[in-house]
Amino acid sequence: MSDCIFCKIIDGDIPANKVYEDEKFLAFHDISPKAKVHVLIIPKKHIPTFMDVQEEDLSLMGELHRVIQDVAKKLDLDEQGFRVVNNCKEHGGQEVFHIHYHLLGGEKLSF
Repeated sequence: MSDCIFCKIIDGDIPANKVYEDEKFLAFHDISPKAKVHVLIIPKKHIPTFMDVQEEDLSLMGELHRVIQDVAKKLDLDEQGFRVVNNCKEHGGQEVFHIHYHLLGGEKLSF
């Protein structure tokens, strides 16, 4: 999507502080962190929202869990714990319409 900020980050048109990248996924630090560690993890395939995941995307979404685990370990969050959040659509607080997951940690989190 030409107007998607995350697609522009994937394409290298917008810089990001990357934590992890492979052929299918990208993880980078959020520019407006809500915790000591706040990383966004996205598939490189443009899927607008959680509700837009299709049957053919299910294996990709399963792989996403492995990537979240790998990033959590890389950032030393795996022992103390962390939170994973997906905001879906306007009422769910989604601001960028490219499916993404927030990995939050590095401190005790409150609700």
